[in-house]
Amino acid sequence: MELGVEEIAALLVSPAAAQPVEAGAGYSHLDHARQTAAILASDPRNDEELVVAGLVHDIGQLFAGVGDLGHAQAGEAGVRRVLGERVATLVGLHVEAKRYLSATVAYGEVLSPASVASLMVQGGPMTPAQCVAFEALDECGDAVSLRKADDRAKVDDLVVADLSHWLAMVRRVAVRAER
Repeated sequence: MELGVEEIAALLVSPAAAQPVEAGAGYSHLDHARQTAAILASDPRNDEELVVAGLVHDIGQLFAGVGDLGHAQAGEAGVRRVLGERVATLVGLHVEAKRYLSATVAYGEVLSPASVASLMVQGGPMTPAQCVAFEALDECGDAVSLRKADDRAKVDDLVVADLSHWLAMVRRVAVRAER
């Protein structure tokens, strides 16, 4: 499914996005997306593409029929045309970054229970050879930054900018991606 800016906005305010990210969570998919973007926006590099990737990293989970296993690839394909190659690549790598971090640092205590469970479905921690290949990717560092923000962005009632703030940034990134 290829998305435009308005389709991204519609998905982020859809009934699916209003649902809790995991059982018992006090934050929705939309809350998680906004929290991830806010964490990445606090980076002094002011990297709007990274922030937008944080906002839409789990958008594939909002597609009908897409589960946890395929959401990164579905999201990557969905945003590529409108948000550009870099944003799409970061969306696609956020699960691999979890696998990488799980293999290279004591990362299990950072993950939520649902994220620990999905890690096993998503292939478990990377092998040493997979880690070397991941480290060779141009976007490795930013994918890891996105992943760390993803795992920190699971806070009940955290106050962050509303969706209209982030959608303005999505529109700017989309305009740049058209060029």
